[in-house]
Amino acid sequence: MTAKPPDGSAPPGGADGFAEAHRALLADRSIQFELQQYQPSEPPGWLRWLLEFLATDHPAMRGSLWAIGIALALIILFLIARRLAGSGWPWRRGESAEEESWRPAEAPARALLGEADALAADGRFAEAAHLLLFRSIEDIDSRRPEIVRPALTSRDIAALPSIPPRPRGAFARIAMAVERSLFARRALGEGDWRECRAAYEEFAFAEGWRA
Repeated sequence: MTAKPPDGSAPPGGADGFAEAHRALLADRSIQFELQQYQPSEPPGWLRWLLEFLATDHPAMRGSLWAIGIALALIILFLIARRLAGSGWPWRRGESAEEESWRPAEAPARALLGEADALAADGRFAEAAHLLLFRSIEDIDSRRPEIVRPALTSRDIAALPSIPPRPRGAFARIAMAVERSLFARRALGEGDWRECRAAYEEFAFAEGWRA
């Protein structure tokens, strides 16, 4: 025989107790038993218009896109062909022509290198480099007498903005080697001489312009 609770309520065990507990659980409003259905938000108007526009066939636009794609491909092929032909970029033509005007005549340049090579063959590398530097200054002065002033050092001349980049770079490489021998009291070796010779040769002869 099962004893009843003192307050006279039904015992917690058994089917009646389970049903009562279930009813009490369902009656508890603090517990949520049903989940709300997800309602996706409406896309903005501009997005709906774009999706509808893309979903619709537009022959005129399709033709325009094909025309733009073909034009871009032709431009790329044209630039590649120009590059392979060695003609360079169109906006560099003026710059190359100006630099070409600074290139010394080939015969005097080769004669100068012959004199310098003779000095270098005797181990007089500093004198050979000095010869290239001094003759280069004379050449610059003959072409642009207004920019070479007596007070200018070789380093000053190498920094003159009126000299185009290629001849200025070649001159600067020679000037740096000569300055090392004069001011740093460092004897120039064969490697230094070869560097000076290469700098002058790259600028003075046509082969250097195709590099």
